[in-house]
Amino acid sequence: QVQLVETGGGWVQPGDSLRLSCAASQRTLRSYTMAWFRQAPGKDREFLAAIKRNSGSTTHRDSMKGRFTISRDNAKNTLFLQMNNLKPEDTAVYYCAATERGLITSSLGSVGNYDIWGQGTQVTVSS
Repeated sequence: QVQLVETGGGWVQPGDSLRLSCAASQRTLRSYTMAWFRQAPGKDREFLAAIKRNSGSTTHRDSMKGRFTISRDNAKNTLFLQMNNLKPEDTAVYYCAATERGLITSSLGSVGNYDIWGQGTQVTVSS
């Protein structure tokens, strides 16, 4: 089973950018539907963006469009989340997730549809 390791988190100031990476242990990244979620203290895990297996088509949470962008580098077995114009409310632990199942677009945002998770990386946005 593929293992996922997120990196790239840290402390940034409002307006800054970060790129999170999620390295997969197997060379079959494009065979997985993959997504980014985040979880702030005391809140539910929140869907941010997903990329479908094979086709690579992407879906972003409406409120994140224009600021967050998901992408995938199949050659490097790595998933990315580019985050721009970060705000204090973006502070959370960010997780990448994967499933071998093909999901329809309306199901991409459901936590329960993903069976492989990374350990998370902390992003703190503060002045």
